[in-house]
Amino acid sequence: MAESSEQRTRPQVVAHRGSSEEHAEHTLRAYRRALDAGVDGLECDVRLTSDGHLVCVHDRRIDRTSSGRGLVSTSPLADLEREDFGSWKQPWADMDDELEEDPADHVLTLDALFALVRDWDRPVQLAVETKHPTRYAGLVERQLVDLLRQYGWAHKVEDEGGQRVRVMSFSRVSLRRVHDLAPAVPTVFLIDRVRRRYRDGLLPRGNVIAGPSIDVVRRFPRYVAKAQAKGHAVHVWV
Repeated sequence: MAESSEQRTRPQVVAHRGSSEEHAEHTLRAYRRALDAGVDGLECDVRLTSDGHLVCVHDRRIDRTSSGRGLVSTSPLADLEREDFGSWKQPWADMDDELEEDPADHVLTLDALFALVRDWDRPVQLAVETKHPTRYAGLVERQLVDLLRQYGWAHKVEDEGGQRVRVMSFSRVSLRRVHDLAPAVPTVFLIDRVRRRYRDGLLPRGNVIAGPSIDVVRRFPRYVAKAQAKGHAVHVWV
C-alpha cells in the first residue's frame, strides 16, 4: 500500500469500529464521527447474514450491541434492520419518546460503509476483518471480493494513495481465499500468539503484512525486524 512522504513520518490513525468510545461501535454514526475527526482509516469486522449480506458486527451474536438477540449468521438482513444498534451505548437516549428513530443507529452493511468512504471528501483507508469460524465457508470471502470489485478496489492501484482496502483475519484460510480471488488486495495475518513456524518472520502464503498484537511484540521484541527482513510490512494492533 503506497504511502506519501507525510504518511511515512507520522503515525496513522485508524478508528477501531469507528469512533467507538463516543458512539455505538460499527454504526454509521460512529464512522461519520471518526471521519469528521480526521482519521486516516477505518476498521471494521464483517459477518454474513443468512441471506448473504455482509454486515459490520463484531460478535457472533447481536445480544451485546443491539436490542435483539440471536446469531448474525442465522438472521436475515431485514430482521437485523429492525433492531436498535445504538441505544445500548447511550441508554438514557430512549427516555425521550418523541425522538425519531435514526437510521445511523441501524445495523450497518459493508456496502453502506464502502459507499461512505467512496463519497467522502478525502481519501480514507479501510481495514476489513473477516470473523471466523463461520458456517458459510468461503462465501464470506467471495461476497467481500465481489463488493470490492463493484467499488473498483480489487485491482492494483499505482497512484500515491495506493490500495484503498486491506483485508485482515486470524484465519490463514480466509486470507488465502481472498488472495486467490483478488491477488492485488493486501492481506494482514493477525497474530495473537506466534507459532513456532512463524517466529522467523515468515507468513502463510499470500500474506504481505504481519499483524502482531502489541503483546506479541512485547514478548518477542525481535519479531518486527524478522518480519521486515522477510519483506513484510508490520501493522501492530492493541
